[in-house]
Amino acid sequence: MNTATPSLRPWLEQVRRAWRASPLPGFLGWWGGELRGLLPPRWRGWFGSGADWHLLQHADGQWTLRRSGHAEVLASWDDGAVMAADGVRGAPAALGAALARVDREDLRLALLLPPALVLRRPLALPLAARDNLLQVAGFEMDRQTPFQPAQVYYAVRELAAPAAPGRFSAELVVATRDTLDPLLARLRAQGVAVDAVDLAVGDGRLGVNLLPPPQVPRHARPRRRLNLILAAASVLLALLVLGEWLRNRQLALAQMQAEVAAMRGEAQQVAALRQQLQDNAGAAGFLVRRKHDTVAMLGLLQEVTARLPDSTWLERLSVDNTGQVGFQGQSPQAAKLLDVLKDSKLITDASFQGSIQPDPTTGKERFYLTARVNQPKRPAAPPAAGGSAP
Repeated sequence: MNTATPSLRPWLEQVRRAWRASPLPGFLGWWGGELRGLLPPRWRGWFGSGADWHLLQHADGQWTLRRSGHAEVLASWDDGAVMAADGVRGAPAALGAALARVDREDLRLALLLPPALVLRRPLALPLAARDNLLQVAGFEMDRQTPFQPAQVYYAVRELAAPAAPGRFSAELVVATRDTLDPLLARLRAQGVAVDAVDLAVGDGRLGVNLLPPPQVPRHARPRRRLNLILAAASVLLALLVLGEWLRNRQLALAQMQAEVAAMRGEAQQVAALRQQLQDNAGAAGFLVRRKHDTVAMLGLLQEVTARLPDSTWLERLSVDNTGQVGFQGQSPQAAKLLDVLKDSKLITDASFQGSIQPDPTTGKERFYLTARVNQPKRPAAPPAAGGSAP
């Protein structure tokens, strides 16, 4: 387990970074806030956001406690009062009174350092360093600060500031151990354990944790049992809704099948009549269409005879089903045959296939010419009466 945890940490950091960069956290936060606003005030505390941060600060021997984002002081005590009040009992009593209404599962304490005790340095790091910022910051410590990594507590946070291609902006936050260790020792002597050490920014905190990961206290996830119950109830309700929807669809399908079965006989009769009507109409109009769409061979022969000169004679005349006509024969001047057929309304697209070759026996030019029969256009069908077929 100890060996696997460091290897999984970069992957977990990548997942956390991708989650924070996505729009889902903002949307879920807004959606949850809207849903909590619909609940009674007494119930809203049960559906809080989780961690409830309270901030500890020490100045001139005086300790103060505030809630994150609020300037109001909830509790205050000094080191002298703690030592005078029977050892270390004064501070826990003040904290207990101030935090009596805070859920212990949600309570988080952060020790805030004043800006004068913290060194902040901007960094421009390569993109590959995102997976292990703390280790990279440790390597850069002696170059960016006058301290060694063993002399300080430090943290690194990624910034949204623009950077050069292939790099990203970050900030190194450093506090010396000589400054922070006495404060942590006083808190431990008072029985107070902090979850983070951060920098004070206004009424809140910067958002880093100077404590090394091994020193961060482990907390159970808040309201885990309630979340599990709600998740199980959501899954159960989803299954019930899905089952009811399937049942309704099955009932609707059974009703439709019954209606179809009742109308099947009438539909078969209508289909038989329609097929009979189509067959009769097709048989009656086939010969008419065939005669109209086909050019009479006699007319084609008459057109060819009238167009070709008397000195030209054909050896073969072929016409296929697509209207393609082939002429093979001899003529004294075969090249002029295209001009002869150019004005024909029955024969179009005339062109030679291959080359024109002289025939030494007859002294004429042997040719092979192809053309197309100009098929008559079928007239548009008149619209059916009433806008629909009978």
